[in-house]
Amino acid sequence: MKARIVVSAVCVFDPEGRLLTVRKRGTGMFMHPGGKPEPGETAVQAAARELAEEVGIVIDPRELELMGVWIADAANEAATDIEATVFRAPGTWQAHPSAEIAEIRWLDLAELARSGAFPQDLAPLLTEHILPELDAAHGLRSGGPDI
Repeated sequence: MKARIVVSAVCVFDPEGRLLTVRKRGTGMFMHPGGKPEPGETAVQAAARELAEEVGIVIDPRELELMGVWIADAANEAATDIEATVFRAPGTWQAHPSAEIAEIRWLDLAELARSGAFPQDLAPLLTEHILPELDAAHGLRSGGPDI
C-alpha cells in the first residue's frame, strides 16, 4: 500500500483566466499552491495560509470555494499518493513566489485545450483531475466561456 499525504490546494486565476501553478525549490513539477495542514488546522484554513505564504495572496478562508477532494500520485515523492482538498479562490489575482516557491507559471487553459496536450512537468493532480474538471465545468475544449 502506498503512503498518503493529506494536502490542501487552491485554483487561482489571473485577469486573463490563466491558472496559477508553482514549482517548489528542489523539484521539477508544477502544481497548485498549497500544502499540508498544520496540527488543528482545517483544510480550508491550510489552503488560505499556504496561499499567503507561498504566493502572497491573502484571502479569508470563508471566501474559498470547495471544488472537491481527489487522490493522485504525489508529484515529487515516489510511491506516495496525495489526498488533496482543492479550493478555488474567487476573482482574479496577482502572485509572486515566496517561501519555498522557486517559480510560478500561469497556464493558459484555452491554449492547452487547443493544443490537446499538457506540459510534461505538471503534477498528476492537475492533469488527471483538475484540468479535466475545469474543462467539464467551463467547456474549455469547446471554446466555452472564460473561467
